[in-house]
Formats: sequence, structure tokens, C-alpha cells
Amino acid sequence: METLELMPTRIRITSILKKAIFSGEIKSGDELSLTDVAGKLGVSRTPVREAFQTLASEGLITLRMNKGAIVNRIDEKFIKDIFEMRALMESEAAAKAAINGMETDGLLKRLYELQKNLPSVDTATYEALNSDVHMSIWKAADNAKLQNYLMELWNGPSTGHSIPETKVHYEKSTEEHILILNYIKDGNVEGARAEMRHHIMRSQENVLRALVS
Repeated sequence: METLELMPTRIRITSILKKAIFSGEIKSGDELSLTDVAGKLGVSRTPVREAFQTLASEGLITLRMNKGAIVNRIDEKFIKDIFEMRALMESEAAAKAAINGMETDGLLKRLYELQKNLPSVDTATYEALNSDVHMSIWKAADNAKLQNYLMELWNGPSTGHSIPETKVHYEKSTEEHILILNYIKDGNVEGARAEMRHHIMRSQENVLRALVS
């Protein structure tokens, strides 16, 4: 039977902020306030502070004493470096999940159901399933270090600015998730590895398009 783990609050907040920065919703030079972010997300300042520290360690923001943070300039090389690491590690996680015989039926059932209802699927529903798919694969790889590294790199769905772009990403991403999980289910190690890499690199292109638009 599948078991799912929730991402720690600081990781979820970090991924929300990364997504906003990568998509251009939050721009270079913008100020981020601990109090404002905590209020918008309905959480305490503590996990937001921890998320700020993670973002600062990755070079995404610069912390300001008692004044929150400033968003740094993010260039194409920065994005490519992050997604190169995700592609390397997540493709290997998918391969290990195939070797280890990961249980996929529950996730596939949810994905097929979501696929049938994509035009009306809300962001929260999609993002929850997206997170469950990736985290389940990381866990099935059975390597705590690998799982921790991937959690730190997580940025959530890699969508562009507009609603049409987001819907297209949901559709393609769901198709890719189904392919990945079926390769894993069949024990097809190379198929799982290659499709996960394709999935991550397509996400990179979404982010790069958002960066220059």
C-alpha cells in the first residue's frame, strides 16, 4: 500500500516563493517581508524565516537585517544549474523506484481521474497530486540523502505567467507523470529514467520562457 508524506511547511513555503520568482510573479529587486508572506500564506513567521534562509543559501534572495529580503537577479545559467541537478537526481530516483518495485496503482488512478477533468481542475488539486507523485518516487528510491536534496530543490509546478500556459503545463505534466509511473510499474528502469529527465527538462523550458517574457 502507498504511503504519502507531507512536505515540511518550510519546504512548501520555499517552493511557493521559488515558483513565484521563477515565473516572474515576484521580480528581481522586489522586497519580501516576513510578516507579509506569513500573512498571505496563513502561517507563522518561523517557517517563513526558515524558507528565506534556504532561498538565501541558494542565491535567490539577499537577507536584510530585520527588514526581510531583496530578490536577486536570476539569469538563465542560474535556472539551468538548478534544473540540471533536478534532472540528474530525479531521473535516478525514478530508476531506483522502478528497481525497488514502487506501488503506483493509487497514484495512477488519481492521475487518470484528474486527466479526465483537467479543464475544471483547480490549482490546489493539481499541485497536491503533483507533489504526491514526486515525493512518492523520491521515497520509493529509498535513499534519505537523495530525498532530502530533492526536497531542497523542489519548486512546485514550473508554469508560466498566463492561465492558458498553466493549463497546457497541467495537461503535459499529467501525461508525463502517467508515463513515468507506468514505466516504474513495469520495472522499466531506462524508460523511467529517460521520461523523468524529459519531464524535468520541459519544466526548465517553461521557467526559461517566463524568465525572458
